[in-house]
Amino acid sequence: MPSRPAVHTAPTTCSAYSARLGEPLAGTAPSAVAWLAIEQPGPWGARALTESHLDRGLGAELSRRAEGTGVRIALIRRVGHHALTSCDAPRTVLICDTRPGFAAVRSFTVPDPRDLLDLDLAALGSGRLETGTPRPDPLILVCTNGKRDRCCALLGRSLALDLAEPGSLGAADVWEADHLGGHRFAPTALVLPTGYVYGRIDAATAMTAVGAASRGQVVTAQARGRSTWSRAGQAADLALRTELQEFGADAVRVVGEQRLDGERWSVDLVSDEIRYRAFVEESNVVEARPESCGKTFGNPAHLHVTALEKAQ
Repeated sequence: MPSRPAVHTAPTTCSAYSARLGEPLAGTAPSAVAWLAIEQPGPWGARALTESHLDRGLGAELSRRAEGTGVRIALIRRVGHHALTSCDAPRTVLICDTRPGFAAVRSFTVPDPRDLLDLDLAALGSGRLETGTPRPDPLILVCTNGKRDRCCALLGRSLALDLAEPGSLGAADVWEADHLGGHRFAPTALVLPTGYVYGRIDAATAMTAVGAASRGQVVTAQARGRSTWSRAGQAADLALRTELQEFGADAVRVVGEQRLDGERWSVDLVSDEIRYRAFVEESNVVEARPESCGKTFGNPAHLHVTALEKAQ
């Protein structure tokens, strides 16, 4: 009797579509030279900064002040604490400079979130803000905002709970975050202070990435890119690290970038005082798929490095 043909079940979520297509991760991280992470307990809406129990006007004003500074704002909360139980308690605030040679996290608390209006976000974006206490250990932010995308709720929350377990990273080193972009790469996470963002990451890789960051190293497996750089720079950075097998956090720097046309860039990098040039090209995924759960199907672009050479 002839065998029956295999039955392939169509994916039902954006992350399942992306994984089945093998969508490249490199060059998909959000761009942010610095991060401002604000603890906000309770539920979050799709646009958490203005759709949570944080004052809507305050969230909108912070967002406005961050524009053009290179600072990205994220809401964070303790893993598993989703009910609104302590809205009046002091909030933990994390600020982070992600630039090579300067990457560091500092933390402080505010009794009233309106105190955040005293922060100079332009100074933070340029590396001139040193408010708070230096935090010696790296940490990881895992996107869990189910109002933004159900993949983040299901896959991200599961990852965060695993990492917060005793014997893993521990609750002190893991936070839930509202939005890191790229729902289709869920679970997605950000390691600070290096600013590397990861996609389709499991607990073992996450723990390895945080451990490497504590030693001044970078794990490139499942990396979407270093938020410090533009998306073309992220792809070039990962390609050069892979080529050189260079994993020191400060060992690769993007020093220049030029858009050659609408779909191609040249990116200049330095490693061990040697200059390199990467050529990055944008192309589209052949098979249509949703960028996020519930959205219409499309063919989003992805970046790949077509050439990598020593610069003359």
